[in-house]
Parts: sequence; C-alpha cells; structure tokens
Amino acid sequence: MPIPKILVIPGSLRTGSHNVRLAALMVKELTLADAEVTRISLTDYPLPLYDANLEVMSGVPENALKLKRMMVAHHGVFIASPEYNASVTPLLKNTIDWVSRARERGDEQYAAYKNRPFALGAASPGPFGGMRSLLTMRQVLEVGIGALVIPDMVSIANADRAFDEQDNLIDPRALGRVRTVADKLIEMARMMMGASV
Repeated sequence: MPIPKILVIPGSLRTGSHNVRLAALMVKELTLADAEVTRISLTDYPLPLYDANLEVMSGVPENALKLKRMMVAHHGVFIASPEYNASVTPLLKNTIDWVSRARERGDEQYAAYKNRPFALGAASPGPFGGMRSLLTMRQVLEVGIGALVIPDMVSIANADRAFDEQDNLIDPRALGRVRTVADKLIEMARMMMGASV
C-alpha cells in the first residue's frame, strides 16, 4: 500500500497549548498507522493580517506560498483548531485565508485545499471540547474553499486534565477517537492518491 504524507498543523502558538499537545499525539498515531508525517508550527510562517489592498500592492506573502507548496506536497492534512469565543482563532483563519489566495503559474483556485482530505481536532479546557471551533473550521474549509473534510473529528473536553505527563490521553475512549480520525484520514488519503494515478 502507498504511504501517504500527512501534514499536521497546530492552530496555536501558546506555550503549553492543549492543541499543540493534541497535534503531537496525532503525529504519533499517524506514524504508528504507517503515514509519513510532517508537523509544522505557524510561528515559522508569520503572515500579516489579510488585506485585499495589501495583496494588490505587495502580492501574496512568501510564507503563504511556502505553506501552499507544503500542503500541495502532502496527501492529507490534520488541523488542531483551538477555540476563541466559540470560533476559530484569528491566527488559523488568517493563515487559511492567505493560503487560499496563494496561486502560482498553472495552479487552480484554492490549490492547497483541493485533492487532499482534511481532518480536524480540538482540545479545550471547557466542556464542549472545542466543538464550536470545529464546526466553524469545517464551514470555512468545505463551504468557503471547497475542501474535502472527513466526517470524523476529535474533540477533547476538559483538556487541562485530559493528558498525562507524556502527553498521552488518559481516557481510552478519547484516544480511540484520535486513532479513528488518524485511520480515516490515512484511508481517504490513500484513496485519493489512487484516484490521481
């Protein structure tokens, strides 16, 4: 079977972020499930606040093009989406917006979001487990950009008590959800790899 390349993006820069921990756990589970995994930090790809006038005057920032190229080079993407005020973080939304504008010669519109599945997860200290950010993120990716987002999502409530010292989930049911999403993302990535051959 082909080995899919999966990109993991934590949508937080905060020290001690629960979503960075979730992203690290997803890297581990994807690797154990036989994927080649790349995890990035958005710290390494700073972007200005999206402004159409800025895009007209200066073009798409190089970091948006780098992120677009990285996404295109992978067969699937997992995004750990923190929740701010019942929605997606400004950092993550701004990144998605800039990457959606990144086009190079021969690219179709939204090239980074086409022909690869996306999976979503969130970890929150609250009782909803970031579910509201996941619903918003799904709307942005599916409705706004036309991306394929797998139905299964990871939602970790009470995340401040959900991980042990090794960043593993204490609740076996929560770990099972992570593994299910990892398996489904790999399965869909393989299907899409086969379809593109």
